Order: sequence, then C-alpha cells, then structure tokens
Amino acid sequence: MSARALLAFRKSFSPSGCLGGRSSWARTMSTTAPDAVTSSPVDNAPPPSEGTASTRGRKKKCPPKRAPISHASPREWCRPLAPGVLPAYDLALDLLKADSAQIKSEAELLRTKIQAAEEQRLEETSKQGEDTLANLCRLDEELEVLRKKLKILEVQSEINLPDVRWKVANAMPNLAKTVDRHLLEQKWRREGDLDLLMERLHQMKVMPDVLSELHPSIDVRLTVSSLGGIPGKANKMVEPGTFLLPRQTFDPPKLYANVYHTDTRLYTLVLLDADVPDEANATLTTYLHWMQPNVPLSADHTSRILDLNKHTKYIPPHPQQGTNYHRYVLLLLQQPPRGASHYSLNIETRAKPNEPTSIHLDIPIVSDRRRKGFDLRSFMREWGFDMRQGGGAHMWREVWDEHVSTVYKDILKIPEPRYGRPRKPDPYAALKQTKRYNS
Repeated sequence: MSARALLAFRKSFSPSGCLGGRSSWARTMSTTAPDAVTSSPVDNAPPPSEGTASTRGRKKKCPPKRAPISHASPREWCRPLAPGVLPAYDLALDLLKADSAQIKSEAELLRTKIQAAEEQRLEETSKQGEDTLANLCRLDEELEVLRKKLKILEVQSEINLPDVRWKVANAMPNLAKTVDRHLLEQKWRREGDLDLLMERLHQMKVMPDVLSELHPSIDVRLTVSSLGGIPGKANKMVEPGTFLLPRQTFDPPKLYANVYHTDTRLYTLVLLDADVPDEANATLTTYLHWMQPNVPLSADHTSRILDLNKHTKYIPPHPQQGTNYHRYVLLLLQQPPRGASHYSLNIETRAKPNEPTSIHLDIPIVSDRRRKGFDLRSFMREWGFDMRQGGGAHMWREVWDEHVSTVYKDILKIPEPRYGRPRKPDPYAALKQTKRYNS
C-alpha cells in the first residue's frame, strides 16, 4: 500500500475528522489514571444539579458580576488599551502628560507670585495711614485676578487626562482638586439638570410670583417616600416640578446638595406654598412650611443635610380642597459674607477649616400665626439675602386628596376649609321662601 493510500485509510477511521489527529476518547485515555481506563469520564461525572443548565454533564458558567464602584470600594482607571498595543494611543497619552506638566509648572510660578503678593498685603495691614485702605483694596483686586488665572491653569493642567475624567464620570471625584469640582459643576450646568430646574421655575411662574430673579450656584436634590412604588427602594428622587402625593411629604423631604466652593458658607432653608387662598382679599398668598437658618455647606459635604428641624418646625403640605395644584418652592438662601460685599476667591482661599465665611444670622422663629402670608421678599431684604449671587432651589406640586384631612386634624388642629366655585345668584330666592298659593 502506498503512503498516500495509508494516510487516507487512517483519516477515514479517525473520529476527530482531521488528518493525523487523535480522537477525544484517545485524548481522555492518555490523561486518565490506569485504574480509570475501563470507564468513561462522562459516566463518572456527577449528575447535574436540579434547576441548572448543563452540557454533557458540565455546568454552564455564569459571567462574573462586576463589583460596584464607590468611595468604599474604589477602582483605578481602566485603560481602553494596554501599553504597547497601539503606539499612537501611547504617544497621545505622553503628549497629554507633557502638556499637563508644562501647565503645572506655570501654575507653580503663579503660586509663588500670589504668595509674595499676600506677604505684601500683610505688611500693608500692619501699617497705619490714609493710603492703607486704598492699597489693600488694590492688592485684593490684583490677588483676585491672579487667583482666577491660577484656577484656570489648575483646571487646564488635568482636564484632558483620561484617568481624571474617568474617575469623575464613575462617581469617584476628589473634591479637594479644582479640576474635579469644575467637571462636576459643568456636568450639572451643561447636561440638563440646571436647565430643567430653571425651565420648570419659569414655566410655573415661580418667578416672578415668589422671586424676582434667581441664579443657582449649588445643585439641590430631594428624596421623598416612594410608598412602595419603586421595588426595593424606600425613597425616590424628586424631579423639579413633578406631582407628589400628600402622603409622600408627611415627613420632611431628605435634602442633598452638590456644593462647588471649598469654604464653609451658611445657608437658610425656606419651604413655601405659593398658592394658599386669601379669602379676605380674594387672591392667593404664601404659607411658610419650614425654615432653618445657618446651615453649613461646603464641597466636602457629600451626604444628606441633617439637623434641619430645629428652628421653625416642618408642617406637611396641605393643599386645600377645591383649589388648583399648589406650588411648593424650596430655597437655600446664601447668607451674606463676613467683611465683604460678595464672595470671592480671596475669601475662599483665606478661609480656615470648618470656620464659616458667612455672617451668622439670629433669625427669630416664625410663629404658626405668621406662617400664612409670609412675605419672602421683605424677609430677604431684612436679612441681606440676594439670590442673584448664588444659592439653591427646588420645587414640586401637590393637589388635595383625602389624606390632607389628617394634617388638619392631627397637626394643625383646625377645621379643614373647603373651596369651590362661587354660587350664581338666584333671582327667585326671596319668592321661594313664600307660599305659592293662599290657603
């Protein structure tokens, strides 16, 4: 038999179907122990457990579950490509790092210049004379310009690095870094959250009904009871302008805030109902549901805002029966700065840890009788609030249902009012009181 015929003969009897290959049975025989040759490995395999898929006695492998990323279990930046896979990508990273190093060196020189200007300012402070105040104002203006330039350099030095952007996008920012705070603020301002808030405030006439002007500087978020609407979640996030049930606000909403300044500033919490009927004047007035002054906030505060019910106690929203929907406006009013007319980078940089840069306000508690008709504009003028310079805002809506009666009965302890359309005058009301026919 020729060599070619012998190879064809072997191929026809090879279970693997490839020339010169060995069958799976032969491979198994070559790897098993001598005392297990007489039995098939499939016969000796344990039966698959009930309820699990198997293929020829093997359990199906489930893909591993990815561990959650958080501050408690952080994960480093995962490069899309390993070093050396794509030289062009490695070169791009090297160029970004070189540009970052160059900008950081410029920032370091600017820090030295700022430090020298601060020392000069301290020398001027110790002097006494007519020109001292003017020199201090001039130095403060120059320092403010230099610090603004330094902030720009600190952002530009790292904003293009992929690992910095990856950590911010995966909720692992380092709020001590200027670039991370900048990216978080730009995300809030450019990705729709701030636009949605301002759209709802303008569409629902919160401005000018409640405020004349508003420029939010912090991102305020609320959660309320989900009432079992979201499986596995006791609370749900409130979208600005959405409708809530009165039962969801029996307890005070939980407040959170993303703050972008490093100094500790004080805020005053105010919650108003803008649509309370005023029967005497045949119009609508406001009702103060909640107030808490001197709430300290800074970029380091990332958890829920606590201790908010120690001043003017929270009273749940109670839209009156027969009225249209009520607008509930929550504001975080930024209290005035100490020793200046407005906040600046100079104040933020010179601030001491945990020492507020705002004026502490001794606002008296608002009594229950004065809650209705609370004049927010007069209150802001009296205590120096200006929402054009910053603060936070949120809002939602509610309508009456049968659970509102619980608030009137158990908390307010007054009869529940009921409103409706005024009755049309009846021209025959007097005639109806008399007999039609004489007896």
